[in-house]
Amino acid sequence: MNYYSEKLSSEKLKRVYEIATPRVQQYLDAEINHVIQKIHPTDLVLELGCGYGRIFPSLSKKSKSVFGIDTSFSSLQLGKEMFGNISNCFFAQMNAVQLAFPASTFDVVIGIQNGISAFHVNQPELIRESIRVTKPNGVVLFSSYSEKFWKFRLEWFQLQTEEGLLGEIDYEKTHDGKIVCKDGFTATTVSNQSFHELTADIKNTSVKTEEVDESSIFCEITKNFQ
Repeated sequence: MNYYSEKLSSEKLKRVYEIATPRVQQYLDAEINHVIQKIHPTDLVLELGCGYGRIFPSLSKKSKSVFGIDTSFSSLQLGKEMFGNISNCFFAQMNAVQLAFPASTFDVVIGIQNGISAFHVNQPELIRESIRVTKPNGVVLFSSYSEKFWKFRLEWFQLQTEEGLLGEIDYEKTHDGKIVCKDGFTATTVSNQSFHELTADIKNTSVKTEEVDESSIFCEITKNFQ
């Protein structure tokens, strides 16, 4: 089951961000601020797992065009209702490991807010496909959660449970960066070391990781000229 398509989409997904605590909102803002520093006015940007386009207004102001893909049709429909008036933003229903774009299309490809785990796809395939559609000298940005953010992340998920957005958290199985709910929802993380392991065998790239705001671990992959 794709939880974000079948259970946590559209207005429910929007509600997830509306109930964010001040510390979680700080984390969300820090992620956006980190991403937009990497974008130039002439850039074509692709956001993987864009949902309803929560960060589209920020991305659209910094780039030439923004393309957002998601597997949830209802989330994309909400995005079009909310942000359809932004002329340089476009939505499409698509799987992040089977992108319908030609090679070397985008200057920046983004998969933030732990999408690399939340998508529940093959992570090496996701990384390779993201690099495929990135132009030479372009960048791919993935983020996951820092261990330092665990307390605030768990509190946020508990709020989501209380709102009926997620099932009850199984606290016996929830630990070490992994959140498990009794309705089948799971959320894991990718560590700094894991990012390096996932990218170790990818040729013609430069990879660096960094912690942002003591809440995110960012992996930045630059596609080198061959």
